[in-house]
Amino acid sequence: MEMKRCEKGHFYDASRTSTCPYCNGNSGPINLTRPLDSNTEDISKTQPISENNKDSQRTRDVNTPVSNHAAQGDSEKTVAIIKKDIGIDPVVGWLVCTEGGDKGRDYRIHGERNFIGRSEKMDICIHGDDTVSREAHAIISYDRRKNKFRLYEGESKGIVYLNDEEVVTAVILAPYDLIEIGKTTLLFIPFCEERFKWD
Repeated sequence: MEMKRCEKGHFYDASRTSTCPYCNGNSGPINLTRPLDSNTEDISKTQPISENNKDSQRTRDVNTPVSNHAAQGDSEKTVAIIKKDIGIDPVVGWLVCTEGGDKGRDYRIHGERNFIGRSEKMDICIHGDDTVSREAHAIISYDRRKNKFRLYEGESKGIVYLNDEEVVTAVILAPYDLIEIGKTTLLFIPFCEERFKWD
């Protein structure tokens, strides 16, 4: 599976379709049926994915089982608690690139966990540094209950440094801390702190 993110933020499998199946651009109707194989009786038997949306051009193979979650109506994206409470997923802080290929660029930090990497699937995508791991080089979390930010080492083999010290366990971030991943240095600036937090 090759996951990609379109300009509107949708994720889709690029090995199955060349454009975002949610946006569908100008490429015409989408056909999300399975390829014909020895286990499929007739690929032409398709039905709309949603009975409520009669205008939908998307179809699925009748013989394809529907997951229990989808059948029970749980096909929506997981929503962050802070977003659920106040209606939006507000910014809680920023990272500003002070060294590296994206020097001068800023990145928004949102509530809960923010994954940092080179892939567009990441919450914070560092485009200009091929020494940054594609996925989860580092993680920044914002704990709304304690109004604290933490930095974690990621799931990649790349090392994360905080103020020139290697991060091996979760560490609390302070304003203007310097985070180094690959050849990129990021300055941490909190928005939520002692004087303000989202209620």
